[in-house]
Amino acid sequence: MAQFDVHRNTGKHRDHIPYVVLVQSSLYDSYRRRVVVPLVRKSAIGKTGNPRFNPPFKIENVAVVLHPLEIVSVPAEQLGEFVESLRDEGQRIMDALDELLTRAWG
Repeated sequence: MAQFDVHRNTGKHRDHIPYVVLVQSSLYDSYRRRVVVPLVRKSAIGKTGNPRFNPPFKIENVAVVLHPLEIVSVPAEQLGEFVESLRDEGQRIMDALDELLTRAWG
């Protein structure tokens, strides 16, 4: 398992969330849990207002959108089968997480 690896979602919402992407640093591989962000079917999420926050991807010809508000930690053994790596898209994923976590004043 590596940062930005995409795995099949084995949870009960896998029809709408077919994949998750691992965002946790490899510094924490010794822990039994992994931090993942859902990749939601574009057709299920509808229109998104900020492509930096919800970047689109195509996984196995399925149009999906990163959904950082649903970030979660799961036991490593519950991750589904490895599908592909989004390592080349890592900056887009981290930009979305920055949008989520950046301190906003207003």
